[in-house]
Amino acid sequence: EGEATTTSEPADASTGHLQSQQHGQGVTASSSQATIVDDSNIIYVWSNNVDDAFREIREIVRTHPYVAMDTEFPGVVARPYGTFRSHTDYQYQALKCNVDVLRIIQLGLTFSDEEGNLHPKSTWQFHFQFDLKTDVFAQDSIDLLQKAGVDFEKHEKDGINVEYFGALMMVSGLTLTDEVRWLSFHSYYDFGYLVKVLTNSCLPEKESDFFSVLMDYFPCFFDIKYILKSCEPLKGGLSKIAQALEVERVGLAHQAGSDSLVTALAFFKMSRIYFDGELDPVKYAGVLFGLGGRD
Repeated sequence: EGEATTTSEPADASTGHLQSQQHGQGVTASSSQATIVDDSNIIYVWSNNVDDAFREIREIVRTHPYVAMDTEFPGVVARPYGTFRSHTDYQYQALKCNVDVLRIIQLGLTFSDEEGNLHPKSTWQFHFQFDLKTDVFAQDSIDLLQKAGVDFEKHEKDGINVEYFGALMMVSGLTLTDEVRWLSFHSYYDFGYLVKVLTNSCLPEKESDFFSVLMDYFPCFFDIKYILKSCEPLKGGLSKIAQALEVERVGLAHQAGSDSLVTALAFFKMSRIYFDGELDPVKYAGVLFGLGGRD
Protein backbone atom coordinates (compact mmCIF):
# COMPACT_ATOMS: atom_id res chain seq x y z
CA GLU A 1 0.00 0.00 0.00
CA GLY A 2 0.99 3.64 -0.11
CA GLU A 3 2.89 3.60 3.17
CA ALA A 4 6.30 5.25 3.22
CA THR A 5 7.87 1.81 3.65
CA THR A 6 6.05 0.25 0.72
CA THR A 7 8.36 -2.08 -1.16
CA SER A 8 6.32 -4.73 -2.90
CA GLU A 9 5.74 -5.11 -6.62
CA PRO A 10 3.87 -7.34 -9.02
CA ALA A 11 3.82 -11.09 -8.75
CA ASP A 12 2.21 -11.17 -12.21
CA ALA A 13 4.96 -10.85 -14.78
CA SER A 14 2.85 -11.33 -17.90
CA THR A 15 2.91 -8.55 -20.45
CA GLY A 16 -0.84 -8.20 -20.74
CA HIS A 17 -2.67 -6.51 -23.59
CA LEU A 18 -5.14 -3.72 -23.92
CA GLN A 19 -8.07 -5.92 -24.97
CA SER A 20 -9.09 -6.94 -21.93
CA GLN A 21 -14.73 18.66 -11.87
CA GLN A 22 -13.65 21.88 -10.52
CA HIS A 23 -11.49 22.29 -7.37
CA GLY A 24 -14.19 23.98 -5.32
CA GLN A 25 -16.73 21.19 -5.74
CA GLY A 26 -17.22 18.42 -3.22
CA VAL A 27 -16.83 14.69 -3.77
CA THR A 28 -20.07 12.83 -4.28
CA ALA A 29 -20.42 9.09 -3.94
CA SER A 30 -23.28 6.84 -4.96
CA SER A 31 -24.08 3.53 -3.32
CA SER A 32 -24.14 1.63 -6.61
CA GLN A 33 -21.20 0.04 -8.38
CA ALA A 34 -21.90 -0.46 -12.07
CA THR A 35 -18.67 -2.25 -13.00
CA ILE A 36 -18.15 -5.85 -11.97
CA VAL A 37 -14.75 -5.83 -10.28
CA ASP A 38 -12.46 -8.76 -11.03
CA ASP A 39 -8.93 -9.42 -12.30
CA SER A 40 -9.89 -8.32 -15.81
CA ASN A 41 -10.10 -4.74 -14.51
CA ILE A 42 -6.32 -4.67 -14.00
CA ILE A 43 -4.35 -4.05 -17.19
CA TYR A 44 -0.60 -4.71 -17.11
CA VAL A 45 1.55 -2.21 -18.97
CA TRP A 46 5.16 -2.74 -20.10
CA SER A 47 7.27 -0.94 -22.70
CA ASN A 48 5.53 -2.72 -25.59
CA ASN A 49 2.05 -1.35 -24.78
CA VAL A 50 2.64 1.90 -22.89
CA ASP A 51 1.74 4.08 -25.88
CA ASP A 52 -1.54 2.21 -26.39
CA ALA A 53 -2.25 2.52 -22.66
CA PHE A 54 -1.92 6.30 -22.67
CA ARG A 55 -4.05 6.62 -25.80
CA GLU A 56 -6.87 4.96 -23.85
CA ILE A 57 -6.17 6.81 -20.61
CA ARG A 58 -6.43 10.19 -22.35
CA GLU A 59 -10.04 9.29 -23.14
CA ILE A 60 -10.84 7.56 -19.84
CA VAL A 61 -9.79 10.49 -17.65
CA ARG A 62 -12.30 12.77 -19.39
CA THR A 63 -15.26 10.81 -17.99
CA HIS A 64 -13.56 9.23 -14.94
CA PRO A 65 -11.35 11.99 -13.49
CA TYR A 66 -10.95 10.52 -9.99
CA VAL A 67 -7.56 8.79 -10.14
CA ALA A 68 -6.48 6.54 -7.28
CA MET A 69 -2.73 6.00 -7.21
CA ASP A 70 -0.15 3.74 -5.60
CA THR A 71 3.55 3.11 -6.26
CA GLU A 72 6.04 0.40 -5.42
CA PHE A 73 9.71 1.24 -4.88
CA PRO A 74 12.86 -0.51 -3.62
CA GLY A 75 12.67 0.33 0.05
CA VAL A 76 14.48 2.95 2.12
CA VAL A 77 18.28 3.15 1.92
CA ALA A 78 19.24 6.48 3.53
CA ARG A 79 18.51 8.64 6.56
CA PRO A 80 19.12 12.39 6.72
CA TYR A 81 21.51 13.81 9.28
CA GLY A 82 21.92 17.26 10.78
CA THR A 83 19.49 19.57 12.52
CA PHE A 84 15.88 19.89 11.42
CA ARG A 85 13.30 22.56 12.05
CA SER A 86 10.55 20.04 12.79
CA HIS A 87 9.57 16.40 12.53
CA THR A 88 7.97 17.03 9.14
CA ASP A 89 11.19 18.70 7.99
CA TYR A 90 13.06 15.52 8.93
CA GLN A 91 10.43 13.41 7.15
CA TYR A 92 10.77 15.47 3.99
CA GLN A 93 14.55 15.27 4.01
CA ALA A 94 14.29 11.50 4.44
CA LEU A 95 11.91 11.41 1.48
CA LYS A 96 14.26 13.51 -0.64
CA CYS A 97 17.46 11.61 0.09
CA ASN A 98 15.77 8.31 -0.78
CA VAL A 99 13.73 9.34 -3.82
CA ASP A 100 16.74 11.16 -5.27
CA VAL A 101 18.80 7.94 -5.43
CA LEU A 102 16.11 5.28 -5.97
CA ARG A 103 13.99 4.36 -8.97
CA ILE A 104 10.26 3.71 -9.06
CA ILE A 105 9.41 0.07 -9.82
CA GLN A 106 5.67 0.19 -10.38
CA LEU A 107 2.73 2.60 -10.59
CA GLY A 108 -0.95 1.71 -10.29
CA LEU A 109 -3.76 4.02 -11.44
CA THR A 110 -7.50 3.38 -11.00
CA PHE A 111 -10.15 5.56 -12.67
CA SER A 112 -13.59 6.38 -11.22
CA ASP A 113 -16.27 8.96 -11.93
CA GLU A 114 -17.45 11.49 -9.33
CA GLU A 115 -19.92 8.99 -7.88
CA GLY A 116 -17.29 6.30 -7.41
CA ASN A 117 -18.27 4.18 -10.41
CA LEU A 118 -15.25 2.48 -11.93
CA HIS A 119 -14.46 2.64 -15.62
CA PRO A 120 -14.70 -0.85 -17.24
CA LYS A 121 -10.94 -0.59 -17.84
CA SER A 122 -10.43 0.82 -14.39
CA THR A 123 -6.94 -0.13 -13.32
CA TRP A 124 -3.57 0.21 -15.05
CA GLN A 125 -0.39 -1.24 -13.60
CA PHE A 126 2.82 0.22 -15.08
CA HIS A 127 6.12 -1.66 -14.78
CA PHE A 128 9.36 0.32 -15.04
CA GLN A 129 12.93 -0.48 -15.99
CA PHE A 130 14.87 -1.70 -12.98
CA ASP A 131 18.32 -3.31 -13.05
CA LEU A 132 19.60 -5.12 -9.96
CA LYS A 133 23.15 -4.79 -11.30
CA THR A 134 23.17 -0.97 -11.43
CA ASP A 135 20.18 0.47 -9.52
CA VAL A 136 20.23 1.24 -5.80
CA PHE A 137 17.96 -0.75 -3.48
CA ALA A 138 17.48 -2.03 0.04
CA GLN A 139 18.37 -5.72 0.06
CA ASP A 140 15.55 -6.72 2.41
CA SER A 141 13.07 -5.05 0.08
CA ILE A 142 14.45 -6.88 -2.95
CA ASP A 143 14.28 -10.16 -1.03
CA LEU A 144 10.62 -9.44 -0.25
CA LEU A 145 9.89 -8.56 -3.87
CA GLN A 146 11.55 -11.70 -5.17
CA LYS A 147 9.59 -13.83 -2.72
CA ALA A 148 6.45 -12.16 -4.11
CA GLY A 149 7.44 -13.45 -7.54
CA VAL A 150 8.82 -10.28 -9.12
CA ASP A 151 10.66 -11.01 -12.37
CA PHE A 152 13.52 -8.51 -12.24
CA GLU A 153 14.94 -9.87 -15.48
CA LYS A 154 11.71 -8.83 -17.18
CA HIS A 155 11.84 -5.40 -15.53
CA GLU A 156 15.35 -4.98 -16.89
CA LYS A 157 14.41 -6.16 -20.39
CA ASP A 158 10.78 -5.03 -20.87
CA GLY A 159 10.27 -2.31 -18.26
CA ILE A 160 9.08 1.16 -19.28
CA ASN A 161 11.70 3.88 -19.59
CA VAL A 162 10.89 6.35 -16.80
CA GLU A 163 11.78 9.47 -18.79
CA TYR A 164 9.57 8.34 -21.69
CA PHE A 165 6.74 7.60 -19.27
CA GLY A 166 7.10 11.07 -17.74
CA ALA A 167 6.79 12.68 -21.16
CA LEU A 168 3.64 10.65 -21.91
CA MET A 169 2.11 11.50 -18.54
CA MET A 170 2.70 15.22 -19.05
CA VAL A 171 0.41 15.28 -22.10
CA SER A 172 -2.08 12.67 -20.88
CA GLY A 173 -4.60 14.99 -19.28
CA LEU A 174 -3.70 13.55 -15.86
CA THR A 175 -1.58 16.48 -14.67
CA LEU A 176 -1.71 20.27 -14.52
CA THR A 177 -5.51 20.36 -14.17
CA ASP A 178 -7.79 20.68 -11.16
CA GLU A 179 -10.47 18.67 -12.94
CA VAL A 180 -8.51 15.51 -12.07
CA ARG A 181 -8.68 14.48 -8.43
CA TRP A 182 -5.99 12.21 -7.06
CA LEU A 183 -6.85 9.66 -4.37
CA SER A 184 -4.11 8.08 -2.30
CA PHE A 185 -3.19 6.48 1.02
CA HIS A 186 -0.22 7.66 3.14
CA SER A 187 1.25 8.83 -0.10
CA TYR A 188 4.09 11.30 0.34
CA TYR A 189 6.59 8.77 -1.02
CA ASP A 190 4.22 7.96 -3.90
CA PHE A 191 3.89 11.61 -4.86
CA GLY A 192 7.61 12.12 -4.32
CA TYR A 193 8.34 9.54 -7.00
CA LEU A 194 5.75 11.02 -9.36
CA VAL A 195 7.26 14.50 -9.00
CA LYS A 196 10.68 13.03 -9.75
CA VAL A 197 9.29 11.25 -12.81
CA LEU A 198 7.54 14.36 -14.14
CA THR A 199 10.42 16.79 -13.52
CA ASN A 200 13.18 14.30 -14.39
CA SER A 201 15.21 15.79 -11.55
CA CYS A 202 15.90 15.51 -7.84
CA LEU A 203 13.29 16.76 -5.41
CA PRO A 204 13.50 20.39 -4.23
CA GLU A 205 15.66 21.17 -1.20
CA LYS A 206 12.76 22.61 0.81
CA GLU A 207 9.46 20.95 1.68
CA SER A 208 7.59 24.16 0.81
CA ASP A 209 9.09 24.13 -2.69
CA PHE A 210 8.16 20.47 -3.07
CA PHE A 211 4.53 21.25 -2.28
CA SER A 212 4.59 24.14 -4.72
CA VAL A 213 5.70 21.80 -7.53
CA LEU A 214 3.32 19.09 -6.34
CA MET A 215 0.34 21.44 -6.43
CA ASP A 216 1.27 22.56 -9.94
CA TYR A 217 1.16 19.01 -11.28
CA PHE A 218 -1.61 17.72 -8.99
CA PRO A 219 -3.82 20.69 -7.97
CA CYS A 220 -6.33 18.48 -6.14
CA PHE A 221 -5.29 15.40 -4.17
CA PHE A 222 -6.62 13.53 -1.15
CA ASP A 223 -4.68 11.34 1.30
CA ILE A 224 -7.03 8.88 3.00
CA LYS A 225 -4.61 8.54 5.92
CA TYR A 226 -5.08 12.25 6.67
CA ILE A 227 -8.87 12.09 6.26
CA LEU A 228 -9.01 9.18 8.74
CA LYS A 229 -8.50 11.66 11.57
CA SER A 230 -12.17 12.58 11.04
CA CYS A 231 -13.34 8.96 10.72
CA GLU A 232 -13.23 7.38 14.17
CA PRO A 233 -12.80 4.49 14.76
CA LEU A 234 -11.10 3.78 11.40
CA LYS A 235 -7.34 3.43 11.71
CA GLY A 236 -4.42 1.37 10.45
CA GLY A 237 -3.00 0.56 7.04
CA LEU A 238 -4.81 0.33 3.74
CA SER A 239 -5.69 -3.36 4.03
CA LYS A 240 -7.07 -2.90 7.55
CA ILE A 241 -9.12 0.12 6.47
CA ALA A 242 -10.47 -1.76 3.46
CA GLN A 243 -11.44 -4.69 5.67
CA ALA A 244 -13.24 -2.38 8.11
CA LEU A 245 -15.12 -0.78 5.22
CA GLU A 246 -15.91 -4.23 3.76
CA VAL A 247 -14.06 -3.44 0.54
CA GLU A 248 -13.02 -6.64 -1.20
CA ARG A 249 -9.54 -6.73 -2.70
CA VAL A 250 -9.00 -7.73 -6.32
CA GLY A 251 -5.51 -9.05 -6.99
CA LEU A 252 -2.72 -9.40 -4.46
CA ALA A 253 -1.86 -6.90 -1.74
CA HIS A 254 1.28 -4.80 -2.24
CA GLN A 255 0.90 -4.64 -5.98
CA ALA A 256 0.39 -1.10 -7.23
CA GLY A 257 -2.61 -1.92 -9.43
CA SER A 258 -4.50 -3.80 -6.74
CA ASP A 259 -3.62 -1.24 -4.07
CA SER A 260 -4.80 1.64 -6.27
CA LEU A 261 -8.09 -0.18 -6.88
CA VAL A 262 -8.58 -0.78 -3.15
CA THR A 263 -7.72 2.89 -2.52
CA ALA A 264 -10.43 4.01 -4.95
CA LEU A 265 -13.11 1.73 -3.50
CA ALA A 266 -12.18 2.60 0.09
CA PHE A 267 -12.19 6.34 -0.61
CA PHE A 268 -15.72 6.40 -1.98
CA LYS A 269 -17.03 3.96 0.64
CA MET A 270 -15.52 6.16 3.36
CA SER A 271 -17.03 9.24 1.73
CA ARG A 272 -20.50 7.67 1.75
CA ILE A 273 -20.36 6.37 5.32
CA TYR A 274 -18.62 9.23 7.13
CA PHE A 275 -19.37 12.28 4.97
CA ASP A 276 -22.79 11.50 3.46
CA GLY A 277 -21.11 11.30 0.07
CA GLU A 278 -19.85 14.89 0.25
CA LEU A 279 -16.15 15.23 1.10
CA ASP A 280 -15.11 18.90 1.27
CA PRO A 281 -11.89 19.52 -0.69
CA VAL A 282 -11.37 22.84 1.08
CA LYS A 283 -10.95 20.93 4.35
CA TYR A 284 -9.39 17.67 3.22
CA ALA A 285 -7.54 18.15 -0.10
CA GLY A 286 -3.93 19.23 -0.49
CA VAL A 287 -2.50 17.55 2.62
CA LEU A 288 -0.15 14.55 2.78
CA PHE A 289 -0.18 12.62 6.04
CA GLY A 290 3.29 12.67 7.60
CA LEU A 291 4.36 15.84 5.81
CA GLY A 292 1.79 18.59 5.57
CA GLY A 293 0.62 20.66 2.66
CA ARG A 294 -1.44 23.76 2.26
CA ASP A 295 -1.56 26.28 5.08
